[in-house]
Amino acid sequence: MMPPAEFRIISWNLLHSVGAEAAHVRALIERHDPDLCLMQEAAAGIDDLPEQLGGHYARVALPGRHHGLAAWSKRPFHAPAGSLALQRGMLVRRVCQILDLGGFSVANVHLSHGQLLNRRQLRRIAGVLPPQAAILGDCNLLGAPLLPGFEDVGARIATHRMSGVLPLRLDRCFVRGLRCTRAEVLEQGASDHRPLLVVLASG
Repeated sequence: MMPPAEFRIISWNLLHSVGAEAAHVRALIERHDPDLCLMQEAAAGIDDLPEQLGGHYARVALPGRHHGLAAWSKRPFHAPAGSLALQRGMLVRRVCQILDLGGFSVANVHLSHGQLLNRRQLRRIAGVLPPQAAILGDCNLLGAPLLPGFEDVGARIATHRMSGVLPLRLDRCFVRGLRCTRAEVLEQGASDHRPLLVVLASG
């Protein structure tokens, strides 16, 4: 099935264990009607989404953790969701979830905090993606991504407040071979991250 001319994507770090649950994600999807909703720090309770909303769903846990990356889609994925092992940080082994949507691919990410390491992780992800692709999620990134060929198109406002005080733009969207026609940060919700909404179109 071909993707729509414009594709609405939400990305949200749910804050596992104490943050957003399936009911909060369902309310967000019903309010903003995305084609694809990407989630980070998603635990097994989020697996109830397809029963509540229909659609199609995939989740991969981080190695050794009870939470990980999840994606809900209105339409079937063009191929089964894949995962890519990333360079390991000091404490957490990271993976990236890769979704083939037919016309382009999306990487759902929750990257390491180290500023050199997370840029290396981005470059590994970029190397396996097709010419038309997007990378979205909690990048834990400060400043420019240093990612040749990709454009930073996410909303230019903070998505997280460290310790409830320091505003940081950690949740990002990078695209290659695509255009972003809309980007905004949504209401706070039950997590310490605000959801990111982008609308993408063919480049």
